[in-house]
Amino acid sequence: NTMRYIYGPVKSRRLGLSLGISLTPLKVCSFDCVYCQLGKTADKVRERKAYLDIKDILAEFKGYLESPEYKLNPPEYISLCGFGEPTLNIDISKLIAQIKKLVTRIPLVLITNSSLFSKIQARSDTLEADIIIPSLDAVTQDIFEQIDRPLSDIKIEDIIQGLIALRKEFKGKIFLEIMLVKDINDSLDYAYKFKQAVEKINPDKIQLNIPARSTAESWVKPPDKERLLRIKEILGPQCEIVA
Repeated sequence: NTMRYIYGPVKSRRLGLSLGISLTPLKVCSFDCVYCQLGKTADKVRERKAYLDIKDILAEFKGYLESPEYKLNPPEYISLCGFGEPTLNIDISKLIAQIKKLVTRIPLVLITNSSLFSKIQARSDTLEADIIIPSLDAVTQDIFEQIDRPLSDIKIEDIIQGLIALRKEFKGKIFLEIMLVKDINDSLDYAYKFKQAVEKINPDKIQLNIPARSTAESWVKPPDKERLLRIKEILGPQCEIVA
């Protein structure tokens, strides 16, 4: 029996052994990031609806909890991320509540592109997670459009304000992820702009990431090592390189 919504557990660089759960079909997303490992987004969406039925996801998750694999080698984290943007699924809060009931000891992580955090309902739907890893790849509209290629009416300033609000409402840990792409958002000038925004957001950690081998656009390259270390230094003691 092949899993449709659940994958792993996989060894992840930042979370150790992590079980992934997808809340959307492949590439249902509000962005079309140049570095995406899943390829290009055909149709960008920002409407929140039940893209997948959480009853089906939960049935599969319960099956996994019964499996010998789970009993022998339980994951260290359960992460809601998957094949698209998880907060687009309007039932995400119900799914979080049910997972937390079934598994009390394993922390639940939400990995999100942050695009919906300008909406109070989307933020409140995520507050029962233990850790949120939101992305912030840019702090100005022009660079945001170059790297994340969002739906045209999504503004980076609204996302930053949404993250500031999330920090005030959310009791868990926030690890802010910045994906650095060579010659787009990796200048030292831009690192100081990131620093100003990040100080307002006040995450527990800042995680610098670099593109993996397969990316939506073949020209995408990581910054060089010295530049990465310099940006880490600018962003200060909360900053780590997860690449």
